[in-house]
Amino acid sequence: MPERQSPETIVAFDYGLRRIGVAVGQDVTGSASPLGIVNNSEKGPDFERIASLVKEWRPNRLVVGIPLQLDGSPGELETDIRKFVLELERFALPIDRVDERHTSQEAEQALINARQAGSHGRIKKEHIDAAAAVFIAERYLLRNL
Repeated sequence: MPERQSPETIVAFDYGLRRIGVAVGQDVTGSASPLGIVNNSEKGPDFERIASLVKEWRPNRLVVGIPLQLDGSPGELETDIRKFVLELERFALPIDRVDERHTSQEAEQALINARQAGSHGRIKKEHIDAAAAVFIAERYLLRNL
């Protein structure tokens, strides 16, 4: 029987101009959990908060959602996300990119369903961003299991 590599933990990001959703996932179960958001502004992302999350979760890699158009061409945030990915290199971890088309819509629908089932309260934009990061993490994990 082949030896299994040690479990891999990832931290995934759903980049936005005001907020960056963050989730942590691991490959043993192929699942992820929301960690919340990191603020983003004209000054750039809150890298102190990102550094704190990286220190806390000690991921083996980082995953960034790339919003592609329906035809597969780059989305309007491509330049900003490319810059964000370059900034993430400061953590000396492998960085993967995942197509994030429709993750925000999927996240919002999942939260609406949870609210209707009584397991989630009022839905805020921060919740949607963090949940979208969960979908990004899980897409990566499913692709790489």
